[in-house]
Amino acid sequence: MKKGRGIVLMSGGLDSQLAVRVLERAGAEVEGVCYSSPFFSPDKGIEAAKNLGLPLTVIDFTADEIALLHNPPHGFGGAMNPCIDCHAQMIRRAGELMQAKGFDFIATGEVLGQRPMSQNRQSLGVVAKISGHANRLIRPLSAKLLEPTQPEMDRLIDREQLLDISGRSRERQMALAAEFGITDYPSPAGGCKLTEASYGRRLKDLMTHEGLENRVLLDLLKVARRFRFPAGTGVILGRDQTENGILKGLAAQGTLVSPVNVPGPTALLTQIGSAEELEWALKLVSAYSRFDQLEGEIRVRIQGNGQTEECAVPRPYDRETFKPYQLT
Repeated sequence: MKKGRGIVLMSGGLDSQLAVRVLERAGAEVEGVCYSSPFFSPDKGIEAAKNLGLPLTVIDFTADEIALLHNPPHGFGGAMNPCIDCHAQMIRRAGELMQAKGFDFIATGEVLGQRPMSQNRQSLGVVAKISGHANRLIRPLSAKLLEPTQPEMDRLIDREQLLDISGRSRERQMALAAEFGITDYPSPAGGCKLTEASYGRRLKDLMTHEGLENRVLLDLLKVARRFRFPAGTGVILGRDQTENGILKGLAAQGTLVSPVNVPGPTALLTQIGSAEELEWALKLVSAYSRFDQLEGEIRVRIQGNGQTEECAVPRPYDRETFKPYQLT
């Protein structure tokens, strides 16, 4: 039997690691692929591939994901997560790698029924179809419960060595992990920021106002407090010294505001909707500063367009005033 060669999508979780070992046991030669974007990290996939001794390609998936956020053909999940289209696009990109290397198949660690919405039989079928590689896509952990694919029918893989796992229980996977000597794997969790409702609100706000073309602003969605005033002024407000330091290094992205005579947050104004809202932003910075021991006024520094100025912000400093404008 000729040895089949394939590309395995590596999330770094237990299922993708098991998929590698099951395929190898079935006589295949495999390499891995994982994806990088502002919304998820490739680190777990990279670490897992290293532990498995698996050659790995990392693909920048940012442009793919942004295109889907603007127009997801199959819609979003519970947040700003176009999971079906995203997974299909990942398989499509893996298919490009498969073809470039002259390989025979693509594989994932998906388990039939493990996730009620995205891994039921219908969803798996839709993803396979729209990926353009349905007949080359193998799910080795559940393959015996699914129709055989072309590499299996061509005997490039021993189908008898593939598995019939289904459902949400992890008992069989954990037993297999022990059998294969896989000990380093994360607990099952999403890992994608797009599935988080609060992150989704920030992302939608960014799409509406500044857009998604600026990678720096995309990366900043993971940190700091966010405020949006009615005329469009956007404020990213540091919560600690680390976030303040990040924002101070991004003066080119907008206008920086920071307190001068008291400890307090640095704010990055990504756009300014009106002069009145610039004043609101100064008061916002003052409200989150430590003014309890201050007798006079808080002074703030404004840096933007190559210019720096200072001004005083009168009391009162009331955080509650700004709660309606905070993105949570």
